[in-house]
Amino acid sequence: MDLSIIQQVKIQAQVLVPLVKALQAELGEERANALVRRALGTIYRRYGEEFWRTKNEKNLGKAMGSELATFARDDALDYKVIEQSEDAFAFDVTACRYAKFYKELGEPELGFLLVCSADFDMAEGFGRDIKLARTQTIMQGASHCDFRYKRSRSVAGGERILVLVRILT
Repeated sequence: MDLSIIQQVKIQAQVLVPLVKALQAELGEERANALVRRALGTIYRRYGEEFWRTKNEKNLGKAMGSELATFARDDALDYKVIEQSEDAFAFDVTACRYAKFYKELGEPELGFLLVCSADFDMAEGFGRDIKLARTQTIMQGASHCDFRYKRSRSVAGGERILVLVRILT
């Protein structure tokens, strides 16, 4: 079955929203949300690892451009690419049907928990040298989402130097 991400999110919400609400009622919102993030975080990190492994693309801009197109499928996102290079991919989401869907459900805070929070977990799966910065989301009421992916070549080199120093000492 070839469902778009937006279709998957809508199907998952039928189960996840009532489950999270029940957990929040039982454990309190803070504990329940932390539990949900931990559980889903592991899954999304694996998705990130699998994406990066199967994409097998050294150029961060090309790889992330392809991933963005997957999330934007079925008119799920309107976006503007700010930068696309070997070591960076920056874009702004200017309209988000994921946010619209959760707003229509009356659960934008759960949309942030279940959808937007996954972005950082997936980015962790891309490798330690790739970092995501995002300061705002439409789901949380901002005018746009600002995604900034960067590869830090110095981190990988610094780790190699540290390992070499440890071997030598």
